[in-house]
Amino acid sequence: MIFNSVTYIIFLFLAVVLYWILPLRFGRVLLVVGSLVFYGFWRFEFIPLLIIAAIVDYWCSIQIEKREEPKSRLHFLIFSLCINLGILFYFKYLLFFADNVVWALNIFGMHVQIPHLNIILPLGISFYTFETISYTVDVYRKHIKAERNFINYATFLVYFPHLIAGPVLRASEILPQLRTKKKFENEFVITGIKRIIQGLFLKVVLADNIAEFVNEGFALNPTALSAIDILTLSFMFGLQIYFDFSAYSHIAIGSAKMMGINFPENFNFPYSATSFREFWKRWHISLSSWIRDYLYLPIMKTKVISDGGTGIGNVLNDNQPKRNKNVALFLTWSIMGLWHGANWTFIFWGVYHASFIFIERLIFKWRGKPENKNWMRSIVNWAVVIPIAMLSWIPFRASTMSITWVMYSKLFNPKNYTFLGMKENIYIVCALLFFFMTMLYLYKTYVNQKIQKLKSISFILNVSVYTVMIILVFTFLRPISQFIYFQF
Repeated sequence: MIFNSVTYIIFLFLAVVLYWILPLRFGRVLLVVGSLVFYGFWRFEFIPLLIIAAIVDYWCSIQIEKREEPKSRLHFLIFSLCINLGILFYFKYLLFFADNVVWALNIFGMHVQIPHLNIILPLGISFYTFETISYTVDVYRKHIKAERNFINYATFLVYFPHLIAGPVLRASEILPQLRTKKKFENEFVITGIKRIIQGLFLKVVLADNIAEFVNEGFALNPTALSAIDILTLSFMFGLQIYFDFSAYSHIAIGSAKMMGINFPENFNFPYSATSFREFWKRWHISLSSWIRDYLYLPIMKTKVISDGGTGIGNVLNDNQPKRNKNVALFLTWSIMGLWHGANWTFIFWGVYHASFIFIERLIFKWRGKPENKNWMRSIVNWAVVIPIAMLSWIPFRASTMSITWVMYSKLFNPKNYTFLGMKENIYIVCALLFFFMTMLYLYKTYVNQKIQKLKSISFILNVSVYTVMIILVFTFLRPISQFIYFQF
C-alpha cells in the first residue's frame, strides 16, 4: 500500500476514525496491527523482520538500563547493533560485497563463483533500522529511559506514516506522544488534509510528470548528449527526487497530524541553500541529523549530550584535530552514500558531497563563515552551490560508474556546449519549474507572513490554491507509481 492510492486514503480514514473513537490502550494496538497490515500489502512474509527488530531492541534497551557496569551495557548494545545491522547487511549489501569480492579475486587469478541468491530488499529496512539503532544508542547514552510498554515501542517503530521512507524518527520525539492521547481538535484533521493534498500534488502532478522527461533523457546514449543536456538532466532529476521525496514527507506528516501526532519537518527549500552545510540542514533533515549524532560525531570521538530529554544530541566538546574532522567527514559520507544503495555510484555520490564540503571548509577559513554574508554574496554563493549540488544527482540516477564518468566528462569539453541532444521542451520545462520553485521560496520567506495577517485575502488565496491542487491531482492521477526512496 502506498500513499498515492485510493486504498491508502480509505485505510487512513478508517485508522483516524478508529484511533479517535477507541480508548488510548486499544488505539495503540490498532496502530500496531494496522501498520503491520499496511506493510503486509507489499509482502506479508517480511512482517516477522519488523517484529524481530521490535522485540530485540525492546529487550536490549531494558537490559542496558538495568545495568550499571559499562562493559555489560556495551555488550547488550553491541548485540542489538549486530542483529539489526546483520539483517540489513544480508538483505541490502550481501550481493554487492560478494560480487566485489569475486571481482577482486578474479583479478588475482582466483576464479570463483558464488551460488545465485535471489534476495528481495524489504521495503523501508534502512529507515526502521536507523530508528532501532538510535533508540538503543540513546538508552545506552542515558539520553532517554527504556520504554517498558512493548506496545508503545512497537507503535513507534512500525507506525505506518513513517514506516517505509521516513522521516527518520527519534524515540524521544514520538514515544511521549504515544503515552498520552490529545483531546481531538478539528485543526488536526484540517492541517493533516492540507499537508496530504500538498504531498499528492508534488507527487502526482510534478514528480511523476518530470519522471517521464528524466527517464527519456537517461535512456539516451550518454555519448550523444551535450554538456547542456547533462546539466538539464541533473536539474530535472534533482527536481524530481525533491518533489517525490518531499511529497512522501508531506503525506507522512499530514497522516500523523490527523491523529494529533507531530512529526519533524524533513525538507525546507534545500535548493535555496547558499552552502553545502546549509543544503544538508534543509535536505532530508531527519537523516542528516541522525548521521551527525550517531555516525559523524562518534567517529570523531566527540561526546554527544542530550539537550534536555529530546535525545537529539548536542556537542559537549568539538576541539578535535582537523585531521580527525576530515577523516570523519569522508568516512561518514561514504557510509551515507552506501546507505542509499549497494552500488559504487552511491558511494561516489557520498564522496562527491564530502569533497565539496571539505573545499567549502577551506574557503570559509579565509573568506569568513557563510553566516557573515550580504545579499549579493548570498546570490553568488547560491549560484555556485546549486549547480554543483544538482550535478551530484548524476551518479544517484545513473546505473553504473562508467555512465557517470561519460556524463561528467561532457562538462569539461567546450565543444559540448554548442549543441542540444534532447527535445526542446525539456529545457523549457526545467527552466520554468526551477523559476517557479525559486519564486515560491521567495514568497514563503518574504511575503507569506504579511498575507497571513490579512485574514480575508489569506482565506480566499488558500481556498483557491487548494482547489486548483485538488483538480490537478485528479487530472493527473494515473496508475500508481512508487516513490523513489522506496528502493532505499
